[in-house]
Amino acid sequence: MKKQKGFTLVEIMIVVAIIGLLAAIAIPSFMKARTTSQAKACVNNLRQIESGKEQWALAAGMGVGVNANLSSNRVEVNRYLKLATSGAGTNGPVCAVAGATYDYQGIGTNATCSVASNGSTEATAWHILP
Repeated sequence: MKKQKGFTLVEIMIVVAIIGLLAAIAIPSFMKARTTSQAKACVNNLRQIESGKEQWALAAGMGVGVNANLSSNRVEVNRYLKLATSGAGTNGPVCAVAGATYDYQGIGTNATCSVASNGSTEATAWHILP
């Protein structure tokens, strides 16, 4: 009688259980890393926006309190940023976070970033400059 080659059902179940355990440990870590990297990207973009706002305000002779979030002013501020599109569009910074909305605020007030996740339209995280 020949002995058949292969794995038993118990061996396969043990391997599947080990893979499931490793996945249960790894997936939350990946989600936390994703959230952390989004926050860091938002804060970095906010630094760029603040720099662009200050450069625009200085070049245009604008004072504290001028609303940089108005569409015409936002286009002018974007001229001082690296944009995702060529020319002076209304897009935000090049490395914009998916689902992020940037509020430029006024001169002298820090810009904010809100991030929506999972296809939601509501912000699930807010970021400001430290």
